[in-house]
Amino acid sequence: MGSGRWSQSAWDDYASRNVHGRSRDEIFTARRMDPEFDPARIGMRESRDGEDNPLSTPIILASDVTGSMGVIAHELMNNGLNTLATEIYERRPVSDPHVMVMAVGDAKTDVAPLQVTQFEADIRIADQVRRLWLEGGGGGNGGESYSAAHAFAGLRTDVDSIAKRGRRGYLFTIGDEPIHDGLTRDELIGVFGEDIERGLSARECLALAQRSYDVFHVVVMQGYAGQDLGRVLRTWKPLLPGRLLILDDHRHLPEVVVSAIQVAEGADAATVAGSWSGQASPVVARALQDMRRAPGAGGLLRRLLG
Repeated sequence: MGSGRWSQSAWDDYASRNVHGRSRDEIFTARRMDPEFDPARIGMRESRDGEDNPLSTPIILASDVTGSMGVIAHELMNNGLNTLATEIYERRPVSDPHVMVMAVGDAKTDVAPLQVTQFEADIRIADQVRRLWLEGGGGGNGGESYSAAHAFAGLRTDVDSIAKRGRRGYLFTIGDEPIHDGLTRDELIGVFGEDIERGLSARECLALAQRSYDVFHVVVMQGYAGQDLGRVLRTWKPLLPGRLLILDDHRHLPEVVVSAIQVAEGADAATVAGSWSGQASPVVARALQDMRRAPGAGGLLRRLLG
């Protein structure tokens, strides 16, 4: 998947008919998981080069949709996807973005702990995001199953950027909670629909994803993180040193994601933060503080790989 190109005119038309002036419940009308997005029914999600996007770059946004985190999906639909796509086209940190969105829940308690769209390059991604089920569950058990997103990316995606050019894409998990330490065998069977010999730790799931993606986590400063950021960071810092982004205004998620990609590709963090106008600039600067201690690592790897 991944033909076509994002355009402002297509977004304006789509948003006027389906998004603007509508509440979250009016935008996201699904009340159960669409079988098309069920990982247990998905063989492989593909990001392929094509005439429209000859040098495709897969970008995955895996957002927590439990509890109050449904606000992230709502913000993506309001204007986040448009900002993400247009700014990548204008700033060009990577070529030909193919965007996938995942909805992440809790494999210990939720009916739909993971939902996965296709990789898309045009307005079709917006239509798929609207069809995701914002289950709003979560178990109140001190974490969510972000590892399911890592495992899916590592086991069920096939991307030309790696196969043809040895260049990793980008995966951003987004949420306010600690990460459960991986997935038990039963949880993996429930999510992926196939028998697996044993469970996988969070580190093992992450390692699977990192074969094809530069992985980040965006900590949204509300809900759980707003009350106990220390506990959230204690579970994430050992996994992703230098790749944690603290977001204190969820409305600027797309600017933070684009900026992290720019810095990973070798740009200076302070310069990138200063390039945004208005309130986005200080929000991005604060989010990139952890990256400043390890700037350009992703970009250096890509330059070495050619």
